Amino acid sequence: MNHVAAALSPQYLRSRIGKVCVAIIGSTPTEMIEKAETAARENPFLEFRLDYLEKPLLALPKFKTFLGERSEVTAVATCRRVAAGGKFKGKIADELEILQKAASSGFHMVDIELQTAEAIKANELEKLRARGAALIISYHDFAATKDLDGIFERIRPYEPEFIKIVSTAKNLADNVAMMHFLERARDMANLVGICMGDQGIISRVLGIRAGSVFTFAAATPGEETGPGQIAARTLHETYRIDQIDVSTRVYGVAGNPVRYSLSPLMINTAFRRETVNAVFLALQTTKMNDLLTLMREVPVHGLAVTMPLKEDILEHLEKTDPISEKIGACNTVVRAQDGKLYGFNTDVAAVVRPLERRLQLKGAKILVLGAGGAARAAVFGLKEKGAEVFILNRTAEDGQKLARQAKAKTFKRDQLAKTQFDIILNATPVGMHGVKPNHILESKEINARLVFDMVYNPIDTPLLRMAREKNIPVVTGVEMFVNQGARQFEIWTGKPAPEEEMLRVVVHALRQQAEAASNDNTKH
Repeated sequence: MNHVAAALSPQYLRSRIGKVCVAIIGSTPTEMIEKAETAARENPFLEFRLDYLEKPLLALPKFKTFLGERSEVTAVATCRRVAAGGKFKGKIADELEILQKAASSGFHMVDIELQTAEAIKANELEKLRARGAALIISYHDFAATKDLDGIFERIRPYEPEFIKIVSTAKNLADNVAMMHFLERARDMANLVGICMGDQGIISRVLGIRAGSVFTFAAATPGEETGPGQIAARTLHETYRIDQIDVSTRVYGVAGNPVRYSLSPLMINTAFRRETVNAVFLALQTTKMNDLLTLMREVPVHGLAVTMPLKEDILEHLEKTDPISEKIGACNTVVRAQDGKLYGFNTDVAAVVRPLERRLQLKGAKILVLGAGGAARAAVFGLKEKGAEVFILNRTAEDGQKLARQAKAKTFKRDQLAKTQFDIILNATPVGMHGVKPNHILESKEINARLVFDMVYNPIDTPLLRMAREKNIPVVTGVEMFVNQGARQFEIWTGKPAPEEEMLRVVVHALRQQAEAASNDNTKH
């Protein structure tokens, strides 16, 4: 018996596992084993979510065979009850029986909830341990991040081999709370700490550096077992989680929505290509104080700033370049060695350059849709080139204010159908993936020599499709997106940007997304 206990000590297990545990789900054991076979080729540390099966006990012989044949796999058995956010409808006694038999079937670790541990007698846990598997006691909070130390102290008396605490990030600062907790407690236990949700991505990537023994990943996109979970390949390839260390610099795109942003893919690709020890994350927030807390505490070395923060960020910067100051919007922030923040605007050049390649801007009649940070960059940039700029905005007062500041003119929608422009430029999020509504103009209102949509995801927006149907040449948002991202990369790193590679991965990802969406539509 002692031999088994020693074999599955935390030290032994830590020597077997990587930084990522891939969660395997499926409705049948055969489906789960097929997914496990595929996942194990790249990542042999797997969690089998037995609670996804209708009859977990009957599946165990198949898992025993699989684990017997795949000695490189380290496996966790989880059978989370509905009360704890899982799918298992049975009682605590049923859960324990499944986990005990899983331990006897070759699983290296079993995961039980703190609520289960607190509801059973001590000898029940000992029975689990006697089967030779290491014990993970976990706690999940699907509502908030609070009292992490208190939860830790509730788990410690059970002396599990691993303690797992999963909270939900309601803001960016919750990640800071989780990482500070990991730093405080990392020497007292083998800890796993993660924040769920769109705002918890920071903890999923940087938690390892703060002291989390490992993190969890989905086997493939769409198979997430927790909100905000990242696919294993994305964690390894895009975020290079195996290479993150104390000297890795952190950058991010800040704003709302950034969940579907391809900036992390584009900039992380550039970091990898140019061997920069840095990682770029999506920082979903609308609150400046929340962002500043994260920047200070992590610390974050640079930001791509998007809606709705491009104007608000200015007052928190030590200094900005003249164009940011002039237009009152900044999309790029860099932290100097003294910790002070400096601002730049790469949007202006990224709007103007693609248009200059196609048309003479001096004297051109241009309609800009929108009056936010992106529109400001377009309006001021085009005015500077001598264009005659008209602004059409849903909220008339905002449009009028921007027109006054930039010495442009406003335009009324009812005049559109009978007015000809050289360029119509969309600087609103309308048409963006995940944003409703998706139409900004009617076909009859699009009368121009050229249509430019700053939305880059999807690659082919409703506005661009309508323009093409009328045989009007278009400029896609992708061209602008990559252009401004390349300038940001250069500001942050001082290295030339691998622009072709950045364009390639963005176009590839957008095409894959479009293909997946059309497959989904066909199914429905």
